[in-house]
Amino acid sequence: MFELLTPRRWAMALCTGAVTALVCLTGCGRSSTNDLVVYSARVEDLIKPLFDRYSKETGVPVRFVTDDAAPLIERLAAEGANSPADILLTVDAGELWNAAERGLLQPVASAALHSSIPASLRDPKDRWVGLSVRARTIVYSTERVKPEQLSTYEALAEPQWRGKLCLRTSKKVYNQSLVAMLIAQHGEAKTEELVRGWVANLATDVFSSDTLLMKAIAAGQCDVGIVNTYYFGRLERDEPGLPLKLFWADQGSGGVHVNISGAGITSHAPHRAAAQKFLEWLATPEAQSLFASTNLEYPANGAVQADPAVLAWGDFKPSPMNVAQAGALQAQAVKLMDRVGYR
Repeated sequence: MFELLTPRRWAMALCTGAVTALVCLTGCGRSSTNDLVVYSARVEDLIKPLFDRYSKETGVPVRFVTDDAAPLIERLAAEGANSPADILLTVDAGELWNAAERGLLQPVASAALHSSIPASLRDPKDRWVGLSVRARTIVYSTERVKPEQLSTYEALAEPQWRGKLCLRTSKKVYNQSLVAMLIAQHGEAKTEELVRGWVANLATDVFSSDTLLMKAIAAGQCDVGIVNTYYFGRLERDEPGLPLKLFWADQGSGGVHVNISGAGITSHAPHRAAAQKFLEWLATPEAQSLFASTNLEYPANGAVQADPAVLAWGDFKPSPMNVAQAGALQAQAVKLMDRVGYR
């Protein structure tokens, strides 16, 4: 009941006649079908099971386009009122905030979403909602680090970690959102000091992925790093026995930084009512369990239990700050990281 649309098939589906893909993107109008259309920065393997389930339960077909969030947001902006998209789904709160601030998402007044998803994981103006949660926290070598040596994100800037820290590139939105949230918590001056300390403590060049970072720790290149929990879960599943463990940062202060995968209804959604029903379904226990477990994340609905592999990592106190701060302060965070040489 769903269809993955490649760019070529998307063009064929939306347009008729001998027109270019660019003309089709901006000028062909919208599909006349009742299918829901989702623009998704979450990869096919993680959304296909959900769309399958929803179509089976409701009979509503779901078509989707997958790409990075930035191109999808630009696509929405270029299409304007002619966009066929009903829903934008991304993997970072900052990206949802950006889309909303550009007028690409519309407010949704939904008692079901308010009762299912905590306010800290929703846009204060109701333009988007979190659907799954991941923590970005400390990972360490169990061979060379004792957990009592660890405490906070800021402590990783201390001299004891000189030449022992690994980080993923600042170009990745997950680190931009982390630094943005640190600015929200500590202010810009203190955050700049701590990020400068991280850079001074680097054992090697930054990594392109959390997985490569963790493998470097296991191989002895460094002792500690900062990663998204689901990357740890994937590596733990694929390579059991690696001498790595998660440490929950900031448990005595602000709490672990969390981010979301989430979604909002586009400003020109052809099927607004159906899109809202779909969002509300995604917040139900059945959908939440499936949405989170496929990527070893935490359900955004606090009444739903996480996958057993995720529960095995133990409980933690998350930051209570609204994740919208990751977007509101992201440009500031990028400039800060550039100033201190975090590449």
